[in-house]
Amino acid sequence: MKEKIHPNYYQTTVTCACGNNFVTGSTKKNLKVDVCSKCHPFFTGIQKIVDTTGRLERFAKKYGLEK
Repeated sequence: MKEKIHPNYYQTTVTCACGNNFVTGSTKKNLKVDVCSKCHPFFTGIQKIVDTTGRLERFAKKYGLEK
């Protein structure tokens, strides 16, 4: 390996939007993520639709899929 070309490697705290924290290794000191294994639908088995801009309502209105 060449010297002085690789980034530093840190013990990193990962913070999820759901409030979960865990420690891992990374080249960044702190990471913020939107989903983790505690809140991801694959791991929880619960489907959660996150719609912050109203896209689902606009789609339903455009194609006549009103509830």
